[in-house]
Amino acid sequence: MTVTHEQRMQKKKAVIDNKIASAQQERGVLLINTGNGKGKSSAAFGVVARALGHGLEVGVVQFVKGRGDTGEQAFFRQQTNVAWHVGGEGFTWETQDKERDAKAAQAAWAVACGHLSNPDIGLVVLDEMTYAFKYGWLDLDTVIAKLLARPPMQHVIITGRTAPQALRDAADTVSDIGNEKHAFAAGVKAMPGLDW
Repeated sequence: MTVTHEQRMQKKKAVIDNKIASAQQERGVLLINTGNGKGKSSAAFGVVARALGHGLEVGVVQFVKGRGDTGEQAFFRQQTNVAWHVGGEGFTWETQDKERDAKAAQAAWAVACGHLSNPDIGLVVLDEMTYAFKYGWLDLDTVIAKLLARPPMQHVIITGRTAPQALRDAADTVSDIGNEKHAFAAGVKAMPGLDW
């Protein structure tokens, strides 16, 4: 007997409908965008746009990144429901000052803690935060405890390469973004509107 397209789609619909019916919890979600591929922060900023579209207040704290001229910052700082904080001193290979980088990360974490304590903020993005663990600027257990104690309906997205396993374990969703090919490796400069 040949299975028709309609029969396959009916079977698929039944499976999906069952999964939707089983998902009844309503609570904030902790997401991690990690991996060596491009687009971790961009994906998070796409969710910022989505959250704003639903009327949520958003807090963004950028660790490491020190640029003040990115397209996402220029756009989202114009939005009334976004608190945007650039907390980095720039990439570590540029600053080459571990103590200064650690102080900047700790100051950014203090701003993040304010957002993570505020039930009016529906989405918090901690951009490039994973480097703070890699370089020992922040205590992972302290950060995880704060993340788990946040307001119950607050969503958090953490971005950056090499997310530690304990952070992955605490998360609800982990996306490991791979790198198959990148224009920069072929000598193409980072381009405004695409890369920053």
